Amino acid sequence: MTGVILAGGRNSRIGQNKAFLEIGGKMIIERTIEIYKKIFDEILIITNTPEDYQYLGLKVYTDLIPNRGSLGGIYTGLHYSKSDYTFFSACDMPFLNEKVIRHIIKGARDYDIIVPYYKHRLHPLHAVYSKRCLPIFKGMVEENRLKIKALFLKFRVKKIADIPETRLPPFSNINTKEDYKQAIKLQGGNYYD
Repeated sequence: MTGVILAGGRNSRIGQNKAFLEIGGKMIIERTIEIYKKIFDEILIITNTPEDYQYLGLKVYTDLIPNRGSLGGIYTGLHYSKSDYTFFSACDMPFLNEKVIRHIIKGARDYDIIVPYYKHRLHPLHAVYSKRCLPIFKGMVEENRLKIKALFLKFRVKKIADIPETRLPPFSNINTKEDYKQAIKLQGGNYYD
């Protein structure tokens, strides 16, 4: 299975690239890659600023169709992935958990999309997508219909509700400075502005 990190956001609410924020002395992108290397055969980064990620030594691609948000990134990742199934996460998720990811990906063979359902919400940016999704994703991206949840009606979807317990919230992400401060506090560190 391939693991894709979606790093194409504009970071407008926080004013800096969220992938490079440090938590516990390590950048979020580096934490993500450490976990991915334990699980996936291939790791890809999808971004609109490929030069920022070259130093990581991974395959880096830009969106096939620019300015199409997360769905455009997922479509691009599926296009370049060598695997039938690809796991995606956003670059601003500081507490990804290996045990949770392994739990989600284990039932991939029988479904088109496997998505966690946690605290009454679906988490489509911490999910598995099959290559079978590509034609429909392509059409939606080309037509600028970008609601990921609208896709779930078109495919065989498995919702995973029995998420393993973790000390830190595995699906949290950082959008604002307040989110960042909260993440540092949860990790057990201090925030310095």
